[in-house]
Amino acid sequence: MAYASFQDFCAVAGLAPAGDFSRSQTEWHAAVEGGRDETFPAWLRREAGQVEGVYLDKIAHAYGWGRVNLAEEKPSAEARKRIPTKVAAAHHVIPVRITDGVLEVAASDPFNTALLNAVRFAARGPVRFLLATREELERAYEKYYGVGADTIDELARDDAEDEEGLELMGDDQEIAGDGQEASIIKFVNQIIMQAYKSRATDIHIEPQKDELRIRHRIDGMLHQMPLPPQMKQLQSKLISRIKILAKMNIAEKRLPQDGHIGLSIKGDEMDIRVSTVPTEYGESVSLRLLSRGSILKGMDTLGMSARIEKSIREIINRPHGIMLVTGPTGSGKSTSLYAFLNAINSVDQRIMTVEDPVEYKLKGINQVEVKSEIGLNFPQVLRHFLRQDPDVIMVGEIRDTETAQIAIQAANTGHLVFSTLHTNDSASAYTRLIDMGAEPFLLADAIIAIMAQRLVGTICVNCRVEHDYPSEYLLKLGFPAAQLGEAKFFKGAGCEKCGQVGYRGRVGLYELMVPSENIRKLVIERASATAIGQRGRAEGMMTLREDAWEKVLAGRTTVEEILRITQAEEMQALAAP
Repeated sequence: MAYASFQDFCAVAGLAPAGDFSRSQTEWHAAVEGGRDETFPAWLRREAGQVEGVYLDKIAHAYGWGRVNLAEEKPSAEARKRIPTKVAAAHHVIPVRITDGVLEVAASDPFNTALLNAVRFAARGPVRFLLATREELERAYEKYYGVGADTIDELARDDAEDEEGLELMGDDQEIAGDGQEASIIKFVNQIIMQAYKSRATDIHIEPQKDELRIRHRIDGMLHQMPLPPQMKQLQSKLISRIKILAKMNIAEKRLPQDGHIGLSIKGDEMDIRVSTVPTEYGESVSLRLLSRGSILKGMDTLGMSARIEKSIREIINRPHGIMLVTGPTGSGKSTSLYAFLNAINSVDQRIMTVEDPVEYKLKGINQVEVKSEIGLNFPQVLRHFLRQDPDVIMVGEIRDTETAQIAIQAANTGHLVFSTLHTNDSASAYTRLIDMGAEPFLLADAIIAIMAQRLVGTICVNCRVEHDYPSEYLLKLGFPAAQLGEAKFFKGAGCEKCGQVGYRGRVGLYELMVPSENIRKLVIERASATAIGQRGRAEGMMTLREDAWEKVLAGRTTVEEILRITQAEEMQALAAP
């Protein structure tokens, strides 16, 4: 059905345009005839001031279309096979279902004759159109076709019959062909861009027996990305492209490799660490995304309590000693160290760092990146640092006995040393270093503070709702009984902004141990980590779980999230006096 003017359409649809009618009519012609990159329903909603649901119903009625809510209805696989991926991507349509032999296709623009003709031609059969919003279509396309799906048709044109014979020498040829090169480059770029947009910290490309799986780690949790089933046959091309970007040997598939990709996304400098490991069904590839802009933060943005932040500021301004930050991989240790350095960075401080790799370049600080392949490792750099007259030294990580001993020596000879260690809590740092061969009496003198940390998901502010828990359950978990009566708890209901998970962003949990004389005596006596931790609690140290309860009471995270992150610390907290 066609309408001669905006006035005719509104009359049939039962809509009254607001504002100046002549201006509305001009804009309508511009939108329909000029190919404006904006769907007509969204623009019409602003002109008439109607509710979206009312609009779409009236537009569908005026054109004889049906209505569909793609957030509630899952398109069938049979219907999706009827329309090529490239047509769905180019015209923003989603095949929904087949009813009595008629293919029903969701679209957002009933005025676009090119769209209607392209879909009818591709379907090669009867088509009935359903009206949906552009936003619904975009979300459904990403969900059911997957990132980079519009390049799949191009990539899948290769004959697969000689695939096994070309595996050893064919990767270069496959990725260097004119059409193939452009398509695979586009696809890899789309994978990285999608991860960047979703704030992912890691991309895991995992070959399975019958499929290729891609997962993103977002706010500490893994999410599988939808991919078309034919991606399995493109596995070698995809991995080869990533290895070329990371300057790896694409012919070597039997040994693990490490590489690095540096790029810029919308002005944001990104460092991507790439690791490959051979598995039964092909090479598994992990990409760690590091945004240099997001690493450098002030201490006031880390989420520390006022008491802990005050103590940290006093500690990092001391003239000598070791300040350790502990926690598993991905717990934000590097971010904390950079915040400490940024807080004390001044012209009267000579600061030197040794890192693997240098994640953020700080002005006024001398940074060295280790290169193990030429013998430039942590111990060697540290030995030479001591001849460079530094005031502050940062060691990216204490990994071995020699590094630990030199760091202790530096701290005991007038230097302030920052470093990280992989332990579950602050007390375990002592036992880990002693196991490495460090002398307990030297540790007791050198260490001035140990901070354990974790990152927990924060509740999405867009869908945060109040939630009740049974009092018995909370008390069993160790929730402070004195605060139970007036406490309010929240959860994220799930929305489009947070990907229906209820969390968006992360905040730190912190446990700061400042050793007293009693703790130093326990260290010299080689006491267990449990005994040291219990002494710290008796002297007022706040554990990770206790800091987490404060975040829960402030409405920043949930009970479920702190149980997921701090479960390892629960027994120690309950056993302590």
